[in-house]
Amino acid sequence: MHITKRDAVLMHMARLIAAREKEILQANAQDVAQFAGDDLALYDRLKLDQAKILGMVQSLESLARQSDPLGVERYRFTHANGMEITNRTAAFGTVLIIYESRPDVTIEATGIAFKSGNHILLKGGKEARRSNLLLTNLWQESLRSQNIAEDWVRYLDFSREETRDFLLRPSEKVDLIVPRGGEKLIDFVRKHARCPLIISGRGNNFLFVARDADPDMARQLIINAKTSKISACNALDKVLIDSGLPEKEGFLRELTQQLGEYKVRILTDARLASYGYGQELGEEAVWYQEFLDYKIVLGEVKDLGAAIEMINTYSGGHSATIVSRNPESAARFMDEVDAAAVYHNASTRFTDGGQFGLGGELAISTDKLHQRGPMGLQHLTTNKWYVSGDGQVRKEA
Repeated sequence: MHITKRDAVLMHMARLIAAREKEILQANAQDVAQFAGDDLALYDRLKLDQAKILGMVQSLESLARQSDPLGVERYRFTHANGMEITNRTAAFGTVLIIYESRPDVTIEATGIAFKSGNHILLKGGKEARRSNLLLTNLWQESLRSQNIAEDWVRYLDFSREETRDFLLRPSEKVDLIVPRGGEKLIDFVRKHARCPLIISGRGNNFLFVARDADPDMARQLIINAKTSKISACNALDKVLIDSGLPEKEGFLRELTQQLGEYKVRILTDARLASYGYGQELGEEAVWYQEFLDYKIVLGEVKDLGAAIEMINTYSGGHSATIVSRNPESAARFMDEVDAAAVYHNASTRFTDGGQFGLGGELAISTDKLHQRGPMGLQHLTTNKWYVSGDGQVRKEA
C-alpha cells in the first residue's frame, strides 16, 4: 500500500475521532461505570477525557507527517562479481497487540503499526470493550474511505480462554506480538505465544540522590516522577540517597512532608528507618516491585557505585536517573546503569515516544532485541535483502 494511502487513512481517522468525541466519551463512560476493583493504575488507564482524545488526534496527525519507514536503505554493497546488494526496511506482516485497559493504545499503537505497513489484530481487555470496539469501527470506516479492505485492522473480541487458544494455535499467520500491560498479562502471552514478542516490561524505576545533588531539584524531580501519573510505566518507585548527602535528615523531612501531601505511602530500608519518616519495608522482594500506586521506597547507599549496583540488581531495566552537580559522576551512572533510558537531573516521566520525538510509541521495550526503550514508527520494521545480478553463479564451495 502506497504511503499516500496510509497517510490519508491516518488523517481521516484523526478527523473522525475529533468529530465523534462525544460518542467515544459516552462509550468509555459506560466502561468506567462497570469497572470493578481497586486497581488505581488500571482505572487511570481506562478513563478517557478531552485531553486524551486530543492526544489521540495529535498522535495520528504527527504520524501522518512522518516519512515512510518502509524501503529505507540500511546497507549497500557491490559484490566483486558485479551483483548489487542492498538491505532495506520492510513490514513485519501481521502484528497482534494485546493490551489492558487503555483505549488510547487502540489509536496510537495501531497508527504506528499501520503506517509501518502491517495488518493489525487488536485484543484489548474486557474492561475497555465498548471503547475499543467503537474505536476499531472508526479505523475500519477510515480504511473504507480510501477503498482499503477493513480487515487491515481487526478486533479480536475473545475471552481469556479464546485468547490462549489463539496464541497456542493461531488460525492465521501472526508475525509479531506486542503485549502491553502488567506482569501477569506479559507472563500469560510469553507462556502461550508461538511467535516473536516485543516485551513492554515492568518499570520499577530508580532515582539516585548523589551527595553533591541540589536538594531542591532532587525533591522536585521525585515528586514529579512519583505523583504526576502513578499509572505510567515511567513513574518512580525507588529513591536511593547517598549517605554523604549534607543535611540528610532535613532533606528527608521535607521530602516526606511533600510526599505526604500527595498521600504517598512511604517505605524505608533499615538504614533510614531510624529517622522515623516511613514504615520499614519488610522483605527484599519489595525492591523488585513496580508499584503503579501512591507508594515509594526510600533507601540509603554508601556511594555512587553502590547505587549503580542496587539499580542493576533490582530495577526493571526501564528508566533510572541521577541527581548530581558532578558531570563525571553523571556520566559514570549513565554508562553503567543497565536501563533503556538513563537520565541526569531530569524526571523519569519523560521516557515516552512522544516526548522523545517519535510522534507516539508502540511500546516501551525492556528487551535488548531488536529495539530498546520507546518504540516509534521507525522501529516497527524488519529488514530484507535485495540482490540484483546478471546471471552470476557461485563457483566456490
